Amino acid sequence: MVYPMKFAWLKRYVPRGLYGRAALILILPVVTLQLVVSVIFIQRHFEDVTSQMTRALSGELIFVLDGVAAQASPEAVQKTVFPVARSLGLDPSFRQSETTQNQRRWYDFSGTVVMRELQAEIEGIQAIELPDDKLARVIIDTQFGPLEIGFDRERVSASNPHQLLVNLVFFGILITFIAFLYLRNQLRPITRLAAAAEAFGRGRHVPYSPAGAIEVRAAGSAFLDMRARIERQIEQRTLLLSGVSHDLRTPLTRLRLGLAMLEDEDRHALEQEVEDMQHMLDGFLSFARGASELTAEPVDLCGFLAEIIEKASAGRGTATLAHCDVEAEVLVKKMVVQRALGNLINNAFRYGTTVHVSAMQMKRSIVLRVEDNGPGIPEDKREEAMKPFARLEPARNQNKGSGVGLGLAIAADAARAHGGMLRLDRSEKLGGLQADIVIAI
Repeated sequence: MVYPMKFAWLKRYVPRGLYGRAALILILPVVTLQLVVSVIFIQRHFEDVTSQMTRALSGELIFVLDGVAAQASPEAVQKTVFPVARSLGLDPSFRQSETTQNQRRWYDFSGTVVMRELQAEIEGIQAIELPDDKLARVIIDTQFGPLEIGFDRERVSASNPHQLLVNLVFFGILITFIAFLYLRNQLRPITRLAAAAEAFGRGRHVPYSPAGAIEVRAAGSAFLDMRARIERQIEQRTLLLSGVSHDLRTPLTRLRLGLAMLEDEDRHALEQEVEDMQHMLDGFLSFARGASELTAEPVDLCGFLAEIIEKASAGRGTATLAHCDVEAEVLVKKMVVQRALGNLINNAFRYGTTVHVSAMQMKRSIVLRVEDNGPGIPEDKREEAMKPFARLEPARNQNKGSGVGLGLAIAADAARAHGGMLRLDRSEKLGGLQADIVIAI
């Protein structure tokens, strides 16, 4: 999602996942609509309707007060005015105590309107008591003392005023839930497509068939076509390099047989050339195998690294497992990781004498690190060094033997097969090359 500069601060509050953003798009209009309707309802229903009903009652109260003012004694009021008031649905009585104060529940919004209208219409009101939804009382000062007039609360407030709000909330939640179920069914094909693409990026093949809306089906079909083309390309590359390497083994065998007939002083140099060619063919085959035909399996990484180091460093120098904090089993392609680390360790021994191997657990990845004390690779040459058949002899090779130029390329291919990457840097501990294979988890 792209944000204009002035709205960039909103990015931290927007959900990152597709489900979260879809839910936000769905819920935000519903909540906004409910708020708007609620505000309109409160203004119209609680204020306008309540004001009209209160003013109508105020007229009856004024009529009773006029009758009280016309009498000469409280007894006359009780005989003549109170019966009339009761016929109007009012309950008048003289209050003995003069200590009065307004009474209203804090959430009684319509009570605020009732108090405001009564005090505006009637003079001499000492207090208005609204204890509940059924009863209301007004205490008015008269020449005979405080007059308390009780009446039904329904006469100044609409009955069950909360029903509209309850219905809004209930049906809003119901509609949101139904819409979310439908939305989840629409988003499920997208998540399946994302999972299939992520698995393919990590070298795994999971079954997938396009489903959902037309646009999602089109994207799924495009993904399947792309995956098929990539798999065909990998297969063709593997067959080509395997075929070439296999066909060259026969001439090499014949050369070995022919060289065996020569004298020792003439044979040694030529046999070395044949061995170099054999080593190159083995590198081609290792690169051609790739990682697509292998499946991942759970591995105790620390123990697995110890085995790889022992095999790769036998009789060659000092190679140690310097650090490993990966406790849980990791899903990797064993042969691919073994091939990649073996190449990195061999490269490290070619240009140095001390090799440190380590494994570090990150939040969403695992880093396999190989460090040596050799000359390293200049920063401007590192990207080129990871290309197949790249050989940086002027910078790296110091009479250590010529490589094929596939060691770093095989390691980079192994990292991509696990959804990661190969990073090259300078080792802070040993001063030579530091190669990191990042494996996504």
